[in-house]
Amino acid sequence: MNELENEAPAVADVEETELLSFLVGGQDYSVDIMSVREIRSGTKATSLPHSPGYVRGVINLRGTVLPIIDLAKRLGMEITTDEARNVIIVVAVGDRTFGLQVDAVSDILAIPEQDMQPPPEMRADIDRNFVSALTIVDDRMIRVLDLDAVMPPASEEAA
Repeated sequence: MNELENEAPAVADVEETELLSFLVGGQDYSVDIMSVREIRSGTKATSLPHSPGYVRGVINLRGTVLPIIDLAKRLGMEITTDEARNVIIVVAVGDRTFGLQVDAVSDILAIPEQDMQPPPEMRADIDRNFVSALTIVDDRMIRVLDLDAVMPPASEEAA
């Protein structure tokens, strides 16, 4: 019995973060899996007048009106993919829930905390740094999104 107790603790020392990775504009991004509520496809957003350009519109999610953010537009990317793409990652930050429209969902990754690196500081990014960390998986640089920065301010939200 004593031998089994000595073997178990060695594995539990490594802290890992689980991330949901996805593609936006052909680039790898991810969010903390704990903020993801669900993944939807084939859902058309209803546009709203006077909403910010990166807010695709709203969807009805089981009786709740949910704003949908076109992540490529929010990140300032040129839109080169088919507008009909429609994978929505429903995320929650605090008491706010919204959808992120992305090109495709890739993987669930378990990343050791020590493999997460802060992004380099760029002068132009001080007000809007959407990336909270970077990590490398299979020779791919994966950006970890800061959902608080991506989420529109409550005054701009379409819902």
